[in-house]
Amino acid sequence: MTLTTLLRITLVFTLIVIILGAYTRLEDAGLGCPDWPGCYGQLTVPTQTGDIQQAQQLFPGLEVDQYKAWLEMIHRYVAGTLGLLVLWIGIRCWKDQDSPNKLPAAIAVLILFQAALGMWTVTMKLMPIVVMAHLLGGFTLLSLLLLLYLRTRPLRIPGGDAPARRLAPLAAIGLVILIAQIALGGWTSSNYAALACTALPLCEGDWSSNLTLIEAFSPFQGQHASFEYGVLDYPARMTIHVAHRIGAIITAAVLLYLALQLWRQARSRTLQRSAVILVLLLIVQLLLGISNIVLHLPLGIAVSHNVGAALLLLTMVFINYALWRKA
Repeated sequence: MTLTTLLRITLVFTLIVIILGAYTRLEDAGLGCPDWPGCYGQLTVPTQTGDIQQAQQLFPGLEVDQYKAWLEMIHRYVAGTLGLLVLWIGIRCWKDQDSPNKLPAAIAVLILFQAALGMWTVTMKLMPIVVMAHLLGGFTLLSLLLLLYLRTRPLRIPGGDAPARRLAPLAAIGLVILIAQIALGGWTSSNYAALACTALPLCEGDWSSNLTLIEAFSPFQGQHASFEYGVLDYPARMTIHVAHRIGAIITAAVLLYLALQLWRQARSRTLQRSAVILVLLLIVQLLLGISNIVLHLPLGIAVSHNVGAALLLLTMVFINYALWRKA
């Protein structure tokens, strides 16, 4: 198997892990197994009567929910497979002197940190700052793997497309804004604030008088037995939700402007195609966000919203790579 093929497979696995993570979180199965890396002290989900009784003795007061436990464990199994794929990539790059070495090393360190965040997500009982960091770690891993893939498969743009290269600073600003918006989305989800506002375009009632920025965005929210279902009061959750909506408007405006300028100024079909993909993904993502509000966060649409964010990020990473790379 070539390194390029291996990277393609790993990129798909990473996206699957992100989807499973979102599905697990949205199904409130993040604590489906109260320990790590096993489940109720066992290597797999307890299903037999004796195993369930043993689990309840180890964790008194907790009822074994096999559906949620399996969701959590399947997520861990696939994430573990992803870790092995990343290790394989690192070994291949280390043996091949012509392959990049620093980037695979950074990816290997990141996957280890992701595993630690996965453990802390459980042991710290879904503390929002840890949950958000785990989400951002997954998106970062996806981005770095794409960069490594692009570096092993030279991108050829006839003539270098100098007019489009002038848009590189704007593309970098757009990428930073998108990352900030993804972080806001993670903070909204980890604080269970997705349904804090159910009206459009921003929020119902006199929302502007109830904003509590300090409480809403404090990274540490005190000591709690569990952060499941959130610990913030309504004004704080509403503030988070409104911030995410305002961030969506800003992000959409900047990325649409970038796409328009890229379409007008780029001479290569590769970059023009990227501009079209960016616009289409933005439209779909905005529609998914609105659908989440109108339909009260249906599971399929909510998971798709996470996937849309990942695809937008990949598109912006590619555009930045194409514009900033050496001609």
